[in-house]
Amino acid sequence: MAAPGKASVVLKAVKKIAVHFCPFEANVRSTREFLVLVGSEKARSTNLNCEVISMVKHDKSEPRVDVTYVDGERLLMKGANLTSREMLSAFQARCMTKDPQAKAAAK
Repeated sequence: MAAPGKASVVLKAVKKIAVHFCPFEANVRSTREFLVLVGSEKARSTNLNCEVISMVKHDKSEPRVDVTYVDGERLLMKGANLTSREMLSAFQARCMTKDPQAKAAAK
């Protein structure tokens, strides 16, 4: 997997993550890898109220990740031209700005 080594995913500031993809498309790998990272037991244990939903469709749609934060802000990532590392980096950067404790722990 192309995910950053030993990077822990913290879902404290996240309300819902919806991952949409068609498994038969060639450009879906990074989106599926991102789903594995945020859907892992370790990541889910950081916020038990966070919903992680995967919507598998056979409609040739573009893979995308729709993140809703607890403050109502949304992040939409289109996974066709992004790597899982880029998606995770954008996701974690946004999470760190919303959770002051995560900022302090990172320093």
